[in-house]
Parts: sequence; structure tokens; C-alpha cells
Amino acid sequence: MNCAGRRAEDLCADLMRRAGLEVLARNWRCRLGEIDLIARDGATLVFAEVRLRRDARFGGAAESVTAAKRARLVAAAQLYLAGRPAADCRFDVLLLDALDAERVQWLRNAFGA
Repeated sequence: MNCAGRRAEDLCADLMRRAGLEVLARNWRCRLGEIDLIARDGATLVFAEVRLRRDARFGGAAESVTAAKRARLVAAAQLYLAGRPAADCRFDVLLLDALDAERVQWLRNAFGA
């Protein structure tokens, strides 16, 4: 991961903590993909994707969360949940066009599984 990507994830993890979520894991990897941030929001597990796009020539951060990317996130989340107690979960996307906490667009429950 590049330095800007790491800083974007740091910024988003801090934002989630300030909002009262407990960050459980960062960059959780499995054979099906990677989940940037896994957090607990009360009784709900949150699987979060962080997208930084500072150049919109190839589409913005939101456009980079394609159907294929969503499918990989869902598959990885299912593997994470395997063998754990049943829990409600949601998929959040945190969009950045700059490394600025004031400009993060946090889409809670951005897509269903």
C-alpha cells in the first residue's frame, strides 16, 4: 500500500473511533480479498472500504467501488464471519478526494449483501 493510502486509512479509522465505533481490524486479508477496516458499531459489525482518489480523470472515489469490488468485499466479509457468532453487519464506504478529515464522505450501509 502506498503512503497516501495508509494515511487515508489512518484518517478514516480515527474518524470512526471519534464517532464511537471500535476498530477491530485493519487491512484484514484472506484469499478472497482485503477489508480495509472492520469495526463494531454497537451490536453491528461494519466492513469499511476506504477510497482515495485525488485525480478525477479516471472517475472519482465513488466510481472506483465497482460491482466486482463490492462482490469481493462481501465474499471476504462472509469468510471473516465464518465460525464467529451471528451478528448484524453493514458495508460502509469512506470516500476521500484529499487527505482532509473535513472532506471525508462516509456512506453508511452503502450497499447490501
